[in-house]
Amino acid sequence: MKPVCLAIIGGGVIGRRHAGAIAENPSAELFGIVDPAPTGKELAEDMGVPLYGDIQALFDAGSVDGVIVSTPTVHHCSPTLAALKAGVHVLVEKPIMPTLEQAEQVVAVSEEAKRHVMVGHHRRYYAQVHKAREIIQSGELGQLVAVSGQWTVRKNANYYDPDWRKNWVAGPILTNLIHEIDTLRYVCGEIASISAEISNGVMNFEKEDVAAMVMRFESGALGTFVVSDQATSPWAWEFSTGETPAFPKTGQNSVRFMGTKAALDFPNLALWHHGDGAPDWNHAINPDEIPLELGNAYARQIEHFCAVILGNEKPRITARDATETLRTTLAVFDAAHSGKRVML
Repeated sequence: MKPVCLAIIGGGVIGRRHAGAIAENPSAELFGIVDPAPTGKELAEDMGVPLYGDIQALFDAGSVDGVIVSTPTVHHCSPTLAALKAGVHVLVEKPIMPTLEQAEQVVAVSEEAKRHVMVGHHRRYYAQVHKAREIIQSGELGQLVAVSGQWTVRKNANYYDPDWRKNWVAGPILTNLIHEIDTLRYVCGEIASISAEISNGVMNFEKEDVAAMVMRFESGALGTFVVSDQATSPWAWEFSTGETPAFPKTGQNSVRFMGTKAALDFPNLALWHHGDGAPDWNHAINPDEIPLELGNAYARQIEHFCAVILGNEKPRITARDATETLRTTLAVFDAAHSGKRVML
């Protein structure tokens, strides 16, 4: 069978990761890279494929089945719409768009064009996330009462050398917290309201250094989450899992789900329960570890994208679903700036 022909728009760090996943998949073929920056030229040379200065040049050169948009967030919209209007399926990195208006436009155009827009919330391709969802939604914890989590790291200083990374759209809320929000929505159900505080008092850039939020889920459970790119700690998804070799693994869990019968450590799953005893503080509580292989989410994502393009699978994360994740994440800014609880 002929491989699915893919192109990458944006040859930075994430674009390179997608290129590696395509190279490992015999069902996919990399047609070219679209990126006028030096990183794009370097990636095209490394992968042995043509480099194009813009997306129209790519389409003029030949037919592709799908494109992967891995540009900075503020540049997601134009190539996504161009691809859809050319009849090409899209996998766009998260967040789907920087604004709800653009996200809703993409949803409308994709439905009109009858082409899929998948969004790169890659954690949905991990067995740990699916298992957590299964445990919580099956009632194994009893009634979900509370969620507590954090994503707290100190990014290296030269990470902020590009000016765009100093802007609010590139801060830890839209870059990192959005992953956590998407995971919480998927595992626990929809978030009904958010209260929040943000601060930029460390670096004094437009982007925030830390945000703290309180959530109420539609189920009635309450949750708290802290996100920071200026806080030294071992508690973040990447440190917990060792997903990215550049970020040394600590194995320290960063999220806890607590119910009336049991609790779950996440993402290295450990189910805390009282065994045959009553689920109260008078009886010993012990953990059962649930070992699962992490695997390569980006490889699974490319495999799934190809299957969606071929019509063999339905998208695991659609543009409409990702728009709700964006809506919930942007509510953190709204709540912090207004000083009021935002109802979703």
